Amino acid sequence: MKNSIAAAVVAASLGFATAAQAEITVGFITSQSGPGSSIGVLYDRGMKAAVEYASSVGAEKVKLIQLDDGSDPSSATRNARKLVEENKVDLLIGTSTAASTSAMVPIANELKVPMIAISPISVAANDAGDRWAIVMPQPPTLMVKVVVDRMKRDGVKQFAYIGFSDAWGDLVYNGAQKPAEADGLKILTNERYVRTDTSVTGQVLKMMATKPDAVLLGGAATQGALPPLALAERGYKGPLYGTPALLNTDFIRVGGKAVEGVQVSAGPVVVAEQLPDTHFSKKISMDFRAAYQKANGSPTSDAFSAYSFDAWLVFLDAAKRAMATGAKPGTPEFRVALRNAIFNTNDLVGTHAIYNYKPSDSYGVDERALVMVRLVNGQWKYEP
Repeated sequence: MKNSIAAAVVAASLGFATAAQAEITVGFITSQSGPGSSIGVLYDRGMKAAVEYASSVGAEKVKLIQLDDGSDPSSATRNARKLVEENKVDLLIGTSTAASTSAMVPIANELKVPMIAISPISVAANDAGDRWAIVMPQPPTLMVKVVVDRMKRDGVKQFAYIGFSDAWGDLVYNGAQKPAEADGLKILTNERYVRTDTSVTGQVLKMMATKPDAVLLGGAATQGALPPLALAERGYKGPLYGTPALLNTDFIRVGGKAVEGVQVSAGPVVVAEQLPDTHFSKKISMDFRAAYQKANGSPTSDAFSAYSFDAWLVFLDAAKRAMATGAKPGTPEFRVALRNAIFNTNDLVGTHAIYNYKPSDSYGVDERALVMVRLVNGQWKYEP
């Protein structure tokens, strides 16, 4: 597992200043190895695009330090502590799985460093009633509500569920319950599998036995293709639905024909070129794509990399306001000022959403942050 600090390399490759004056320092944790790496690599590419887009706050340079957590929550915890205690970062951003991201939050709370989560998690205030972490992705409850509402519109009466046996699987299943009840839909199964499993035959047989009208997928990326493949092998021809966690080229590549036609909720950036020019996401999403192409040498077709980009936008906006307080980067006072600024973000336009945060809530998006898309011939098509 990679676990080395590449600050000097990052600073050189991204053209950061190395002058003696105080710099704003950001600690970025993502999974570039382990089962979460198919998403983690995308977060990494999104961060490269973000720094290409803007690498300073006014005249203040930004120093980025990146670590690999190996998709391991305990490693994410150690890395977060290391970044704060040894590298004195002003902000934490991470990481690629819900479990590892959740593991970072207590460190942010304890050491009083603002954190931007780029995986969808539930965040509670600390014992003092304060919040130090915000969440960029749309909340799972909203992701799933939009999907369940589309199921109802499509005439689905009952559906089977299969998802990961971890925090993400729980978030999707729990998020489906209330909208399903409100829409008059019945959830027939709650089947689970481990991210490292190679077969879900038993779970799929139980699902097929209930004769569902549709299947809701609570997986992600490469491993998210396992249930559709097993369902196709057993002759299932009904509709598939999922969340933005499936907006991944590896999911499409591995799933092949078995995932063709799946409908998922998505941030509008995924279909930016298909949006009307009046849509809030259109311009910034096209700017993001240009920066991504320049930084990575290839186009982007995923949703995950844009979460890193939007996290950077929120950081840049908040850092500008924190600097105006007179607090100096690298100090507890600046961390508090940055935290306060982040939690007072107002109408910040990003690729996924228009962000509005407040001290009482770690989520800052509304239903404008989601559209429905369908996989058609290996490409995501906007489905208004």
